[in-house]
Amino acid sequence: MGRSRYRICHEQAPHFLTCTVLNWIPLFTRQQTASIVLDALRYRQEEHGWKIYGYVILENHLHMIVQAKNLTLELPRFKSYTARKLIDHLKECRAERLLQQLAFFRKDYKREDRDYQCWEEGSHPQLIENEQVLRQKLEYIHQNPVKRGYVDEATHWRYSSARDYAGVAGLIPVFKDWL
Repeated sequence: MGRSRYRICHEQAPHFLTCTVLNWIPLFTRQQTASIVLDALRYRQEEHGWKIYGYVILENHLHMIVQAKNLTLELPRFKSYTARKLIDHLKECRAERLLQQLAFFRKDYKREDRDYQCWEEGSHPQLIENEQVLRQKLEYIHQNPVKRGYVDEATHWRYSSARDYAGVAGLIPVFKDWL
């Protein structure tokens, strides 16, 4: 799980996770890059049984509450897959400036086996111990674009599960059976 002091402690319990783009580079400013993450989340739901309680994708990070059978193995696979897809997309689009940043800021010990690094290490996992914590983290996730001043209402942010909780279908299914 990277070099974080935070750990996934109850393997099959839901966890609040944050995946941050290397050096907070604004990678998700285009629909295509956000779609790569959404498609990967959808795949994890369908093929690996992920329960996604909530999510938000901002320009340089994403927050999500996820439950999986083996989250310790699943999360690095998700990050590795999305990193490869994002880098391939950036190459295809000739996004040289972003690629240069992903190369420049990659960790020294990763320079031998790759040209680019997409994600910061770790995901700051926090166990969701009860419904109160779940509601608190969902509120934090959904209000993130509002607090940043991007939208006036959480449901106006397209790349969020706030719409799902307001009764409007979002971009990917959200697990709400806990309600």
